Amino acid sequence: MSERVFSVRVEPLGQTFEAPDSLTVLEAAGFANLRLPRMCRNGTCRTCLCRMTSGEVRYLIEWPGVSREEKAEGFILPCVAVAQSDLVLEVPDATRE
Repeated sequence: MSERVFSVRVEPLGQTFEAPDSLTVLEAAGFANLRLPRMCRNGTCRTCLCRMTSGEVRYLIEWPGVSREEKAEGFILPCVAVAQSDLVLEVPDATRE
C-alpha cells in the first residue's frame, strides 16, 4: 500500500507542512523545520498537547494522555498522532527552526 501524505497547517504561525501517514505529526513537523512543543514523545507528558480545529488523526498507542473531554474539544497529542486527513492545528508556541 502506498504512503498517503496530508497537509498540516499550524496556526497562528500560518505555516503548512506535509505529514505522511508513516510519521507522527510531531516527526513530520520536525522534518519541515517546524518546532512544536515536545518532551517525552510517547504520549504521557502532554507537553505537545494542542487543539486540532480540522481533520482526523489516529493514535499509535491505545491510551494517549488526552481525557475524553479534551478529545471532545479537539485536543490531540501530535507526538503519537498520525494524520488521516488534512489537518489544522492551533499551536501558539510553534516556531520555525
